[in-house]
Amino acid sequence: MKLSIRHDTTYSYASDVSNSIQLLRLTPRSSERQRILDWQLELPRKVNSQIDPYGNILHVLTLDKPHGHLALTASGQVEIDSECEQEAGEQSPLPFLRTSHLTQADDTLKAFAIEHCGEHRDRAALTALMQGLADQMPYSPGTTSVVTTAIEAFNGGAGVCQDHTHAFLACARSLGVPARYVSGYLCTEDETHLASHAWAEAWIDDAWYSFDVTNRITRPERHLKLAVGLDYLDACPVRGVRRGGGTESMQASVHVHRQ
Repeated sequence: MKLSIRHDTTYSYASDVSNSIQLLRLTPRSSERQRILDWQLELPRKVNSQIDPYGNILHVLTLDKPHGHLALTASGQVEIDSECEQEAGEQSPLPFLRTSHLTQADDTLKAFAIEHCGEHRDRAALTALMQGLADQMPYSPGTTSVVTTAIEAFNGGAGVCQDHTHAFLACARSLGVPARYVSGYLCTEDETHLASHAWAEAWIDDAWYSFDVTNRITRPERHLKLAVGLDYLDACPVRGVRRGGGTESMQASVHVHRQ
């Protein structure tokens, strides 16, 4: 399946920002499952790419002159292998056994993981965990924020894809299974809309397998991966700091069509 993608993000500020630094993980890498045919970024200034510690393509955009808005555009063409269910690892999976503030597991989450997986650590067991979390935490926009932890979202009984992923990571790591956060896009069933999305990957049988809790999907046939990390903060498409500017507003749009 070939997709043509355009993702526009615009930040507007109440007053001029003196200076800002943005970490951009808006460029996907090719793998067994996805082949990047063409991709480009439109930014306020030219920025060289680098590879971050998790293997993601990273651009660091520094603006040292006053500015009242910031516009970012990512676009390109990608081919997805809908039959590919796994990806090899270029690096050791062991770092993804580490926890983080957003993915800590308390006794309740640990017990939930054991309840659904028992002594098993295979794909079937983690699929049962995925289904259990989807039942326990119905999709509910507006009930959480980007700083909500896995514990808070689970105890609240609701969340969005970010929360579902954090809860899955907390449970999987508590079982001794390396698991990582994935940011990217999901092409919906009507094939005319592409949404920003997050899901998990777990290291099983010497490969990474996907677990999309929000949509109860284990085959990433409509998923385009942008970046991976321990949690949202490591893999989010745009993350930055600024001096000044006052109140910030953000508008984002994503468009896709099949070629």
